[in-house]
Amino acid sequence: MGPKPSAGGGGAPRGGPGPTTVGTVTTDSPPTATDTSASTGADAPATAGATRYRCTACGNLTRFDVVTTRRTRAFHHYSVGGALAVEDVEVLDESVDEVSCRWCGNGRSIEVIPDDAGPLG
Repeated sequence: MGPKPSAGGGGAPRGGPGPTTVGTVTTDSPPTATDTSASTGADAPATAGATRYRCTACGNLTRFDVVTTRRTRAFHHYSVGGALAVEDVEVLDESVDEVSCRWCGNGRSIEVIPDDAGPLG
């Protein structure tokens, strides 16, 4: 994985304009069963109908740094030996805070590709 932007800077990693707020996603989907043994539950499963983005500055369709905030409910199952298994993770609320292009670092030229746009080729 590449370098992460600093927590205090908020700017793009390569000197370009900083990230921008794109929108809010609320999920009303049923709970997703996962088993992430010995994990803290921070890694949530990928969303099937994930939002697609496009950078209008460089044309990128595939590489973006996305900062999200999630509120989840999960069942934490500890073994007698103390090993943690996180099961039945349910995403209660999810919002996209920032999206920036991984190629050019631009965060102000990101657009959301509508679901009805069809396959990208």
